[in-house]
Amino acid sequence: MRKFIRIIQANNLFMKIFLVMAISIIAVSLSITYSSIRMSSNLFIDTFSITNSKIMNQITERINSFTDSIVSASLEVDTNGTIKQLLQEEQENAIDKSIFYYHMTKEMDRIYAEVDPNDANMIIMSNNQDIFNMRYVKWQVDGEKLANHEMIDRVEASPNDIVYQFEESEVTNGVPMIIASKALKLRSDYIYGYLFFSLTERDLKKFYESYTGAGNNVMLVSPSGQIISSNQEKMIGESSPELLDYAKSFDDKNSEYRRVDIFDQNYILLSEYIPSLDIYLVNLIDQEIIAENVIDTSEIVLISIAIVSLAVLVAFLILRKMTVSISQLVHQISDMARYQFNKPLKETGGYETRKIAKAFNYMLNELQDYVQILMNTQEKQRKAELETLQHQINPHFIYNTLASIKFMIRQEKKEKAAETIDSFIALIQNSLSNIEETITVEQELVNLKNYVQINQARYGDRIQVNYLVAPNCLHLYLPKLVIQPFIENAFFHAFTKKKTGFIQILIAQKEDSLICEIIDNGDGMIPERLDNKTIKSKQKRQLFSGIGVKNVHERIQLLYGKDYGVEIESEPAKGTKVNIKLPVREL
Repeated sequence: MRKFIRIIQANNLFMKIFLVMAISIIAVSLSITYSSIRMSSNLFIDTFSITNSKIMNQITERINSFTDSIVSASLEVDTNGTIKQLLQEEQENAIDKSIFYYHMTKEMDRIYAEVDPNDANMIIMSNNQDIFNMRYVKWQVDGEKLANHEMIDRVEASPNDIVYQFEESEVTNGVPMIIASKALKLRSDYIYGYLFFSLTERDLKKFYESYTGAGNNVMLVSPSGQIISSNQEKMIGESSPELLDYAKSFDDKNSEYRRVDIFDQNYILLSEYIPSLDIYLVNLIDQEIIAENVIDTSEIVLISIAIVSLAVLVAFLILRKMTVSISQLVHQISDMARYQFNKPLKETGGYETRKIAKAFNYMLNELQDYVQILMNTQEKQRKAELETLQHQINPHFIYNTLASIKFMIRQEKKEKAAETIDSFIALIQNSLSNIEETITVEQELVNLKNYVQINQARYGDRIQVNYLVAPNCLHLYLPKLVIQPFIENAFFHAFTKKKTGFIQILIAQKEDSLICEIIDNGDGMIPERLDNKTIKSKQKRQLFSGIGVKNVHERIQLLYGKDYGVEIESEPAKGTKVNIKLPVREL
């Protein structure tokens, strides 16, 4: 086990690269295989669905042809004077009865010859319950049962229409069949007989049975959701409102096909409404069974495995050859780090390895020259950082603020003292962080408000501060402590003669620049003191941060260039306006 671990450690680079490549090859192969199978399956389903749509049209045409022949036969019966006369006459003896049956059968034979298909049955019943049955074997109907059946009530309710219905009851001897019924009546609305055309479910199935197969099912669904015919015999007679809803919604959307989850299985559904029979023709395709019969998934998977195995083997051999020299180079570097830092590497192996060794040796030579310089630079940097940290906060500001808080507590102004302490803590935290970092305008406003709150707590509200900041600037970034020094100057130098006044802080975006303006109505300055040289050389004592106008102006130009910086406009006795121009920066 230890030997195996040492082998892995010795070939760590090779193992990592090989594993990445192997996993990548396998992942890509799996994705392509899955995508190919899925695309092939979807393409076949689309093609199969288009074909089945055409088949559905053919089935519909066959059913419509059947209903058309029924309509045609009904018209002939309705207009046949012989049948009309025979059904209204009374037969007084057996001879009259025989003649009656003879002529009725002769007329019906002629009309029945036009009914398509021949499997359909044609029956006429008189008001005396005499039955004339063209194919008795198809429907062994009893005149008395038929006359008393609710079917007659539906026909009499619509005497001018052919009424279609699915029946599987005592009147059909339990045989499921489609029955088309028509009342035979005179112009006076007197009904002198009834005409019936019947087609058993088994004969009805012949319309579509040749188009079905494993996973390809056809169903005829009534408006009540009952399955009246299907190649799946166990489903005949069952009621499925869900299937009916799918069929109706399919008809509303006028789509080619839909994927549905019904009967605890996924199907492709096609549907067409047949108004002549008032039924829905539904085609349910089991996509898994259909796809399995067409797409050989196992063969595709075996081919993919073979390709992956070959690719992984080739990657193994190539990577092994490439990483041997790199592994040797790694061992040299490892030994050098442990024993002798300035020992050069052997420039052997492949082209890449020799280049790396040569560059590494050159780096070693240069590194020795810069070590001392780097150490000196780091020492100076540490001293500069300590000095900056020490001068960020003026001790007098801390003493005066704490004294003011102490005075508030003695005066029992506890809420104001607590508010001042919170502002002081937030201000100290902000000042102790890296002075070079940038913060959002929103954060800078919080710091300014804390500073203003402390000063107003110490000196009162004689100087009011207003903030006008565009909302779209709150998320923009600016260097820390570029506005506060000017607020500080305004507080302690702008109101020496005037005892009250205001300071306005305006921040907005103008084209590609972030403009910050600090305006006060204080004592102002004479124009001679406002040129750039004066700005740069101005060294007034700052009571908080120790960062003056010069530092702010130079820091902005060092960070962003000569196009940005600080400009001051002032007029004695009217006030001062400070304009700080910064670039628009987002995170």
